[in-house]
Amino acid sequence: MENKLTYTKVGDYYIPNLAIKPSPPIGKYGRMRRDYLRDHRPALYNRLILREQLQEHCAEINEAIENRLDVLIPQIAESAGVTEKLKEIDQMKWVGLMNTCKAQAEEIAFSELLYV
Repeated sequence: MENKLTYTKVGDYYIPNLAIKPSPPIGKYGRMRRDYLRDHRPALYNRLILREQLQEHCAEINEAIENRLDVLIPQIAESAGVTEKLKEIDQMKWVGLMNTCKAQAEEIAFSELLYV
């Protein structure tokens, strides 16, 4: 059997030249997806781990949720009447409404993408 590894000689020892494939950052929503899979979908979680696809899957989910939130938050804010004029008049009310809009958008995105 032929070994395809290359080695570097350091002193009297041969050390294999190993490279670790960089994994994409998974972000907040990717970590939430990983935890959900581990706790509620163990078969899928184990299959992704065994195929070395968990990091990539979680990074894709993170990106999909962020893209979905970029669309949903302005739509919900517009329907709630959150405007720049309100921001000028009453900043605390504007912040509270925007936080509510973000929470609503996250719940929608989670039900569509995270908890499936």
